[in-house]
Amino acid sequence: MKLKVVDLSRVLAGPVCSMMLGDLGADVIKVERPGEGDETRGWGPPFSSDGQSAYFLAVNRNKKSLAADLADETDRATVLDLISGADVVLENFLSGSLARLGLDPDRLLEDNPELIWCTISGFGPESSRPGYDFVIQAECGWMSITGERDGSPMKVGVALADVVAGKDAAIAILAAIAERGAGSLPAEKRRINISLADSARAALVNVAQNVLVSGSDAKRWGNAHPNLVPYQLFDAADRPVVIAVGSDGQWRACALSLGLDDFAADEALATNAGRLKHRDRVVTALAARIAELGAQHWIDRLQSVSVPCGLVRTVAETLEVTDADAHTGVRPSVPGSVRMPPPKLDEHGDAIRTLGWRAFLP
Repeated sequence: MKLKVVDLSRVLAGPVCSMMLGDLGADVIKVERPGEGDETRGWGPPFSSDGQSAYFLAVNRNKKSLAADLADETDRATVLDLISGADVVLENFLSGSLARLGLDPDRLLEDNPELIWCTISGFGPESSRPGYDFVIQAECGWMSITGERDGSPMKVGVALADVVAGKDAAIAILAAIAERGAGSLPAEKRRINISLADSARAALVNVAQNVLVSGSDAKRWGNAHPNLVPYQLFDAADRPVVIAVGSDGQWRACALSLGLDDFAADEALATNAGRLKHRDRVVTALAARIAELGAQHWIDRLQSVSVPCGLVRTVAETLEVTDADAHTGVRPSVPGSVRMPPPKLDEHGDAIRTLGWRAFLP
């Protein structure tokens, strides 16, 4: 069964979700405001050669675009007709906004017993606060644990709370689709609410659990790890590398490959708990040794004994070895495919208004 998705969302979390569904083969109609469209269409430079912002291009492939003013009776009727034939509606409007425009989720779920409705919000359905990623990172603990130990709180370099929430939404939608396939679902189980705040808090994983178990608040560790040693960045003679020792066996292999035989034989460092206790001693010795030679030398030695490690690559270096395109972005992270480039605003409007979902037929 090919899913039909009406995407009323904009910016990042919702478009990430609908792009994932599109990558997996769903027919996705992106409904945008006439004239301006999704505001990320203007979030540049950079812009592509045909005038599309890189930000918009990153998360909007495999969709068709319809410009519709939901306050206009004719346009609203078009959207309602699409919803009546859809499997999923995805949106990130503030609570109550769509109902005031004549698209009441509860009523539409009642009228369409197969429909699944997913709302992505900043802080949950009871909150009227807009939720941009930066604010979520600040309020949900991420910034307090990111940055140098003695530095200021720092956001993650990608709007990762949006991305995580978008992926959570895709998972929740597919779970509802699977459950719907086993039998009819009551409206409350077809009504999905995903908040950036909930997704961000859940994504604290072991950091949150450390606080719950220890009773002590988390702190910033820079490029080190609160629970593992050595597990951090080191400066080689030419560029930075990271070493991520996750077991006592890896530690011994790491120390021997670096020529630190005394450390490998030291019983005080044989367990991770011991290395945590002697963190400064271990890190100081490794830092001095690694600084002596180039990064690739150490990478080769460490990889030869299966110690997790890597070069700190730039984004450009990363993309050189990735199946990525300036117009359709980085290849799907799920087993999907790129079937359509991101659409121009209302590019498919005439066909959709005339044919509805049949606009996807070959």
